[in-house]
Amino acid sequence: MVDVEDAGAGAVGSEPEVSDGLKTFGAVHKVLREEAGFTQEAYAEVVGYSVHAIAKLEQGRRFPQPRFIERAGEVLEAPRVLRAAARNLARKQGLASWFQQWAGIEEEAISLYAYECRAIPGLLQPEAYIRAIFERRLPPLTEEQIERQVEARLERQRLLTERPNTAFSFVVEQALVERGVGGTQVTQSVIDHLLQAGRLRNVEIQIMPLRQADHVGVDGQMYLAETPDHQWIGYTEGQQSSVLITQLEDVSAMLQRYGKLRQQALGREASMSLLEQMRGAL
Repeated sequence: MVDVEDAGAGAVGSEPEVSDGLKTFGAVHKVLREEAGFTQEAYAEVVGYSVHAIAKLEQGRRFPQPRFIERAGEVLEAPRVLRAAARNLARKQGLASWFQQWAGIEEEAISLYAYECRAIPGLLQPEAYIRAIFERRLPPLTEEQIERQVEARLERQRLLTERPNTAFSFVVEQALVERGVGGTQVTQSVIDHLLQAGRLRNVEIQIMPLRQADHVGVDGQMYLAETPDHQWIGYTEGQQSSVLITQLEDVSAMLQRYGKLRQQALGREASMSLLEQMRGAL
């Protein structure tokens, strides 16, 4: 079973009202499901999505992916109705337009790898750190825009606990913690958050030490996701842009590099120990 996408879209502050559109789609979907004689449990089994995902979609709390709309249309024998209901949907505000596609892949991944050398990975950022980042964003954001960004990022983080069968691996440069973005209290919250997330059975956090002569991460940050059908997709970000990487040879190269980075970084226990030492030194 897979989850239904809950990604954001569009430039911040440029979206029409979101909740009404999602609630309308959810209501239409619920009526069609009930008219077809499906309970949520039976329908989830047939359509191939979790009961939890179906419930959230019908509450207007999940954004339906195109492939879900097509599959639901087949099962409910109402493809035109669902396509029409979805046509004018506006996604949840807060996530950049160039991030949308990866956010959907991230939602369904059965394995997710991340190497970060620029900022703490979004899935591991505590609220104080998120605010510190967006309060320093240029051009400056309004308070309303910051709140939307914070809400969207915190919402993404539910993946760590709502997808216990997904294996999350993070390699994070020690320098990102040492940098102290937002000050000492924010850094304390970052370390506490990393320690807490690192205790989850499906999450492995490894710290890349400041000094590592044999380092293969010089090409920058990278993300890798394994899809439910066991295909791997790569992802990188730049300034106001992103790139999905699907060519087999390119994804293979990223997987090789990530595997080497995991060898070069501190192990799970050593990483947790280093974070505790850093926390104590603040």
